[in-house]
Amino acid sequence: MQVVPWKPFDEKSSKARLGFLSTVPRSLLDTHSPEMESLISQAVSTQAFDVIIASQLTMASYYPAFGGLPAIFEEVELGLYMDPSLYQGNWIRGFRHRLTWLKLKWYFLRLLGSFAMCTVVSEQERRIFADAFPAHLQKLHVLQNCLNLDEYQVIHRAPEQHQIIFTGSFRYHPNYSAMLWFLEKVYPLILEKKPQTQLIITGDSSNLPLPDHKNVFLAGYVEDIKPLIAASRLSITPLWSGGGTRLKILESMALGTPVVSTSKGAEGLRVKHQENVLIADEPGRFAEAVLDLLCDDELRDRLSSNARLLVKDQYNWATRLPEFLNMVEKVAAR
Repeated sequence: MQVVPWKPFDEKSSKARLGFLSTVPRSLLDTHSPEMESLISQAVSTQAFDVIIASQLTMASYYPAFGGLPAIFEEVELGLYMDPSLYQGNWIRGFRHRLTWLKLKWYFLRLLGSFAMCTVVSEQERRIFADAFPAHLQKLHVLQNCLNLDEYQVIHRAPEQHQIIFTGSFRYHPNYSAMLWFLEKVYPLILEKKPQTQLIITGDSSNLPLPDHKNVFLAGYVEDIKPLIAASRLSITPLWSGGGTRLKILESMALGTPVVSTSKGAEGLRVKHQENVLIADEPGRFAEAVLDLLCDDELRDRLSSNARLLVKDQYNWATRLPEFLNMVEKVAAR
């Protein structure tokens, strides 16, 4: 195995600025690694491979280095680029966003021709793909995000009575926007009723400012997040934008930690309000759902048990892996 350092996107870099004049999306130009491209070319020219699996757009963009081998574009995520909440109320941002989408769509049209198969993680993403790229729909496969459930079933922690958790790096802007909304509009309502409540936020905070509240702890990057989630009374996913499906919700459910989410946060997952999660889109109702789980042991236990069963039945790699391997074998056979 060889590891190439990841370069975060810097919209102010010279490459990113020149990207305004390029047909390639600026983020891909700026983060492109000549070292990674060289290693891929070297590997395919010196070793025998049947199939290349490129995970997400960043790696799929290296398709010129694949040497013509059959390739799978794993997790084509388009929902983020189609999300109107990113520019509502700001026509300038909306205009730029639409231009970005047109440029990205043109790039995808070139890119998709180099892949034998593509995957998306939900039916919502499939519909977006079908509308944008109908000529490539026959190569699309819905493959849900899954977990290796065995890694989660061995984690046992007694939950802290007053601890709630949010997991997610602020480098992904929807996570930061989610925390701004929660801390500004929801958390004060919770503290009013339960002042001892503690919120733990994990992931890179990128030194972005947050509203000043007591009992908010920035844990930063955590090597293994599972014990911290398992030790929390509940987890929150107050997202309002983004695409794909939320692995953070599946992780919490697999660990038996109930989830309170917005509708957007739970989008694409086969969850049901009051059965295996609590869903609320209004600040008062979101706060009420959190307080219910902080106070009601019976509700917490019921949601926890149902959520574990859902992950076992629908989102466990042990049951989904044969489906993925069958897809790989079909591509290899071509």
